[in-house]
Amino acid sequence: MKKFKSPVLPLLVAALAVSSSALAWRDMPMPQLHVEGRYLVDTHGKVVNLHGFAQTYSPWFNEMNSQWNNYDVNGCLRYNKEKIDQILDAGWEMNFVRMHMDPYWSNKPGVQTTGENDISAFDESRFRRYLKMVFIPMAQYAVENGLYVVMRPPGVCPEEIAVGDEYQQYLLKVWEIVAKREELKNHPNIMFELANEPVRILGPDGTYGSGTQGHFDQLKEYFQPIVDKIREQGCENILWVPGLGYQSQYAGYAKNPIEGENIGYAVHIYPGWFGSANGYDVFKAGWDKDVKPVADFAPVMVTEMDWAPEFYNSSWGKGITGEAFGEGFGANFKQITDDSGNVSWILFTDCHKLAQFKDVPGEPGKYEFLNDPEACPWPIYHWYQDYKTQNYPHAEDYVFSPEEQTMVDMYSLESELVMMPGNNSAIRLWAIFEDGHEEPVEHLASYTSSNEDVASVSAGWVRSLSQGKSSISATYTDVYGNSKTENLRAEVSLFPMCEGFFNPSIWETGTFDEKTKVFTTGPYGFAGWTYGTGIDLSEYKYCVAKIEGTAGSSGLSLRLFDTNNYWSTPAIKDFGSNSSHAVMELHNARVNDGSRLLDPSHIYIAGFWSVGGTEIKLKSVYVTSSDDYLNEDAASVSLILFDGSDDRGDIYSINGMLQLKDATITEAQQKLPSGLYIQRLLSNQSKKFVVR
Repeated sequence: MKKFKSPVLPLLVAALAVSSSALAWRDMPMPQLHVEGRYLVDTHGKVVNLHGFAQTYSPWFNEMNSQWNNYDVNGCLRYNKEKIDQILDAGWEMNFVRMHMDPYWSNKPGVQTTGENDISAFDESRFRRYLKMVFIPMAQYAVENGLYVVMRPPGVCPEEIAVGDEYQQYLLKVWEIVAKREELKNHPNIMFELANEPVRILGPDGTYGSGTQGHFDQLKEYFQPIVDKIREQGCENILWVPGLGYQSQYAGYAKNPIEGENIGYAVHIYPGWFGSANGYDVFKAGWDKDVKPVADFAPVMVTEMDWAPEFYNSSWGKGITGEAFGEGFGANFKQITDDSGNVSWILFTDCHKLAQFKDVPGEPGKYEFLNDPEACPWPIYHWYQDYKTQNYPHAEDYVFSPEEQTMVDMYSLESELVMMPGNNSAIRLWAIFEDGHEEPVEHLASYTSSNEDVASVSAGWVRSLSQGKSSISATYTDVYGNSKTENLRAEVSLFPMCEGFFNPSIWETGTFDEKTKVFTTGPYGFAGWTYGTGIDLSEYKYCVAKIEGTAGSSGLSLRLFDTNNYWSTPAIKDFGSNSSHAVMELHNARVNDGSRLLDPSHIYIAGFWSVGGTEIKLKSVYVTSSDDYLNEDAASVSLILFDGSDDRGDIYSINGMLQLKDATITEAQQKLPSGLYIQRLLSNQSKKFVVR
């Protein structure tokens, strides 16, 4: 797969006009933001990514009980307002703050708890009182100083939650109280993060977990009522929804997202998470697996993130900045989030440390936490300086020049989208304007899909529905009527034979050449596909795998796992040394220990085991219900010229993938992109035909 660097907004031609407006953004009225497609946007429809810091309102988190105590409201307000002033005076280009409504204020004094996830001491009347006396005044002060606000509820989630549990009722009550406050409800600059760090949820199988679609379906049932409760109060503020695994897992939301307007997803990232300790490629693969599925259709806000070498003992995350595409955490984090194009993020380091920052370089061998390039404050301070002219909120009365609004060209970062059924992928369109700047416009474009049964598209979000191909057209028109169109191809496959999908190293280290489709496994290794939330193959009778030549002494076998664990027992079908194919009967296959039948309704891993070291060239992998399963790739189907008849049948690609059910060839020619196809009639007669 290609690695793309995010387009940079050069703004060179109009440097004076644009940079002067950007430098003065804090002096302008803060525009209301809303969610449009996968972006936060301002009132002009311009993409906004926010960058900020965090505050927690309790004596312990305000310099370990050294600044105020004993429920001193004035002391708390004085200290935390002072930190905001000092951070901005230090030159930090912050434009949001994450505010923790700490349970210090809402718990009954003197009642012992086991930690922040223990809500037994919660006192509703105290929460109402200090919401008014502490949290609302701090939010108002932040807004007065040019900061958007993200309010977080008191405490953290228990490690195990369940729909209908006490903690869900607690969140429903907290957010109902907050959403009713006139000072907060529909405030154009205040947002809500619904909970902090859910870990595992009770799934429909009776287990607590975070890795299956069933668990995510329950998570949707957990947070959707909270969203609905907030909206019932007439409160339309932007809401940030957490995932599982301490806010690191989101893939299941792609199939079952939170419903409603103004919804984004709140993520936490620290060194070591998402495989980030192993360099860019592994970090990016972890992000693509766990976060990209929601970043493809909604904005993301990273509400906890920092790093520094461990010996400083000044950050939550332990790591170094490193270099983009290489080793280290910080630079790769920036590269990945910049490339996504719709990620707001935070520096979670204690705000009193940020207030002490001075933009004076340190000396090698004499670095301190705040000026060490390998610790987070120094690089982030300067990254924030760069961000102030990129994707910043424009004031509502900002007047754009004709040059800023006249499109001269447009391009897409993708020409072909490869997806699995039920997943999503983002189209990223960039318009180039007369003044030289570039900006994403996919959320403003109009779209058509040649095959809505395969892929639907809106606001730059392609939703794959079934196997097949579709041609997608994206058209953007600027305010003066200048239009550009980009054409893309979308291919939806259960078994994509390309990098990023086919993994030669599921067990042991293997190799894969996307161009030749040749792979090897490591010693007694496994190569193939993983499906984080499972795929449903129950509508098919057979799974067929074909290779060029024969399996020889490789010991090659086709294996399907109905448990999300490589060390579980799969169903196995050996190729045999003289065979070029393996066929598994999906509804009659037994797992290898013979204890039960394979359940094809949720397959988590599919692929090939071998003794290792032998080059194997893939020809095709597909599922079918035809008893003539070996011919589903059309290799031996005789060509019957299309005579204009309206016979109906199922339409397949040349590789045996179902494209349309119960369709005529005329209908297929209207809906499918160019290529060679097969129509299989009820009489089992097959016809090849061409779509030009």
